[in-house]
Amino acid sequence: MREFFEVKTEFKKHLNETILPVRSTKYSAGYDIFSKENIILYPDDVHLFWTDVKVRLYNDEVFLIFIRSSMAVKYGLQLVNNVGVADSDYYNNPTTDGNLGICIKNCSKEPYEIKCGDRIAQGIAFKYLSIYNSSTDHNSYERDGGFGSTNLNR
Repeated sequence: MREFFEVKTEFKKHLNETILPVRSTKYSAGYDIFSKENIILYPDDVHLFWTDVKVRLYNDEVFLIFIRSSMAVKYGLQLVNNVGVADSDYYNNPTTDGNLGICIKNCSKEPYEIKCGDRIAQGIAFKYLSIYNSSTDHNSYERDGGFGSTNLNR
């Protein structure tokens, strides 16, 4: 079962020059995600980084995205939504085609430079459980967009 999981859950590139997420050490849980651009984030600036990476998951998996701890602790950067959530049906949605977007805010008083190829976040794939007696009103709904699309047409 382990080999099948690793083959099925996978990263895909949108563009050839994209760096796919990687684990930095043998036992890292998180996959480092890289910037595709050079930018200076000034204090209170917010920027959405498109990674040109998408992740294919089983239906009972989710890819959670976190800021790298060194960027948060040392430099005061944070994800605008605190934790990014890429559901399994985000993969081929018609709006973004599953392209992972990472929105970072500089909460410090100093500018912070991010260069193309810098590690800006980390993602971890998790299996999750469904609650037996939860509402099933929207179980037949299929995603038709990217950010914010799961609350449309309700």
